Amino acid sequence: MNIDSETLEYMLRIFVAALLGGAIGLEREYRDKAAGFRTLFLVSMGSALFMVLSAHGFADGLISPKHSLDVSRIAAQVVSGIGFIGAGAIMLQKNTVRGLTTAASIWVTAAIGLACGAGMYLIAVSSTLLVLLGLEAFNFILRKLDRRRDAMMKKPEK
Repeated sequence: MNIDSETLEYMLRIFVAALLGGAIGLEREYRDKAAGFRTLFLVSMGSALFMVLSAHGFADGLISPKHSLDVSRIAAQVVSGIGFIGAGAIMLQKNTVRGLTTAASIWVTAAIGLACGAGMYLIAVSSTLLVLLGLEAFNFILRKLDRRRDAMMKKPEK
């Protein structure tokens, strides 16, 4: 089996997307959230695969040079589908909305997969780092606020 360089590039795009989605998934898994490693690994990898298919998978189907492909069509459908999945992650429990960060994680992981599928590795990697930074920074700030609140609650009144 001989694999040409173009196919290797497409495989690399999907592989990088899976790694980046998995990295975000590991953070979510560590926080014991619903959408963890497997979910975000698959969302990112699937998005990259759809993007590669959208941009390159139908070129043989063109009948003449008069016809063209709109590579944004499948990407737009990925965005819609992921929005639907993300909406299912959001719940209302005792007047509290839960799952928004999980839904946003699914959504941004799909976008990272699409970026990888388009061959935009630097954008995808930097976005992944920003997502991880944002998730970790938020948790760090919450821990600090919780400690302050706990310390204030324990102070004896004079």
